[in-house]
Amino acid sequence: MQLDGKKIAILIAPRGTEDPEFAKPKQAVQQAGATVTVISLETGTAETCNNDLDPGSSYPVDKAIADVRAQDFDALIVPGGCVGADKLRSDKAIVAFIRDFFTASKPIAVICHAPWTLVEAGVLKGRTLTSYPTVKTDIENAGGKWVDQEVCVDGNLVTSRNPKDIPAFNAKILEVFARTASAKAV
Repeated sequence: MQLDGKKIAILIAPRGTEDPEFAKPKQAVQQAGATVTVISLETGTAETCNNDLDPGSSYPVDKAIADVRAQDFDALIVPGGCVGADKLRSDKAIVAFIRDFFTASKPIAVICHAPWTLVEAGVLKGRTLTSYPTVKTDIENAGGKWVDQEVCVDGNLVTSRNPKDIPAFNAKILEVFARTASAKAV
């Protein structure tokens, strides 16, 4: 699946985003030809973590959330990590950015604890998705249906449970992002 010319936004929370959930999907869409913009609360660098506690890597942040709009991108990836997802969902601009992707029916890929951001955005009513198991009750309370599977696709929404599911998650990201990009081109 090729994403040549597509602009993909990926969120990262300082000292909290799970490293493989950020790095591997980012690499997959870049290898498929997409241009990726790393977005955080502010510019500079953001450090990831492994298993929410161990240090990960540092990544440059391309844009602060205050300087971007959903209309500038074709799709969005929201990596997890308990601490990172909690930081992202507590930021009103991040939540509005995510909601704008749903309003525009643009594809979104979310993994692990990151569905918390979707709960906060109020976009889960009637949606079927998966997540890290401890997020299940929050999803259901927000009107979503939770399923326990490695990857779930509901329209333009791709969700996955944890880093072990990344190969299936990445495959579905590429498929859904390519499909929705093709639909726009028609």
